Amino acid sequence: MAKDHYETLGVSKGASKADIKKAYKKLAKKYHPDLNQGSEEAASKFKEINEASSVLLDEQKRSNYDQFGSSDGPQGFGGGAGGQGFGGGQGFGGGGFEDVFDSFFGGGFGGRPRGPARGHDLLYEIEITLEQAHAGFEKEIEVEKDTTCETCTGKGYEKESDATTCSTCHGQGRVTTQQRTPFGVFQQQRTCPQCQGEGKQIKNACSTCDGAGKTNQRKKIDIKIPAGITDGQRLRVGGEGEAGEKGAPSGDLFVQVRVTEHDVFERREDDLYVNQMISFAQATLGAQIEVPIITGNANLTIPKGTQSGTLFKMKGKGLPHLRGFGNGDQFVRVKVAVPSKLTKAQEKLVKDMDAAFDGKVPNVKDKKSFFDKVKEALD
Repeated sequence: MAKDHYETLGVSKGASKADIKKAYKKLAKKYHPDLNQGSEEAASKFKEINEASSVLLDEQKRSNYDQFGSSDGPQGFGGGAGGQGFGGGQGFGGGGFEDVFDSFFGGGFGGRPRGPARGHDLLYEIEITLEQAHAGFEKEIEVEKDTTCETCTGKGYEKESDATTCSTCHGQGRVTTQQRTPFGVFQQQRTCPQCQGEGKQIKNACSTCDGAGKTNQRKKIDIKIPAGITDGQRLRVGGEGEAGEKGAPSGDLFVQVRVTEHDVFERREDDLYVNQMISFAQATLGAQIEVPIITGNANLTIPKGTQSGTLFKMKGKGLPHLRGFGNGDQFVRVKVAVPSKLTKAQEKLVKDMDAAFDGKVPNVKDKKSFFDKVKEALD
């Protein structure tokens, strides 16, 4: 029965990639053949931990491994319970399910050796105000991530003499194996388990990253929030994700923007809505009033006889169009304030007004004399 890869690296089945990498790094340094020359046990152990890490750090291989257990594959495919199936445990050798698939569908003529993996993408959330969304701005953020080691520039060693050509693949990064199956002998190329496809073996690891080619640090990054950004939008900052494996490109940084709710304005796409209270006199006689806009205040003309709930449009006073020219509009909904307390003189005035219209809702256009009376009383 094949050895348990999790047990080989000393990690739990639910271990994260970071935990697996950390365990592999520690064991690889301990059992490296260059540090244990002449020790067959160390060489064997080194191969085991390389094989374990190559499986557990590959999502597809790890998924297959978790599904089929610590044996070579599912029952009936060269391992299972009792080691029977095609060839009594010899058919597909020590390969996993992915190796079997490759053998039938192209793996026997070059295979799919895994190169250095691209770095992981990162997500950063930022909360901004509506005013900031309107104006747009630049900001420096700080992100913790794996970055390419500056000492060795990602190679894992500082000088060329610190590394030698891999003795297993002779610098090719791939090894060719043959497997005897009921359908014949299949030849297959795989990533070299000794050097993990790099073609080199490190004798003296980098003093800064200990051979990993990456270091974890906090990095300051300048980002630009464009004017008109909406809540929930993501901005992509290319190459500012985590560093890739040796020689591979870095991932990207995605900045997710959250625009907080405003106390005064309601946003609908690029338009703004605001409520504005006006007095009975302003609604009746008309007025020039000051209303808030996103950049300060502006004047709005209230015509005579304005009814409560009327919606006025202030063209171009909304937010900039993110993918176009110009701005949205601002809409002002006016509400006529009704006084809750009146003096006796004011009550008399209201009663006189009501009597002037015979208790009916007045047609303001036909009652100019009444306007004059109210205006004089209010003055």
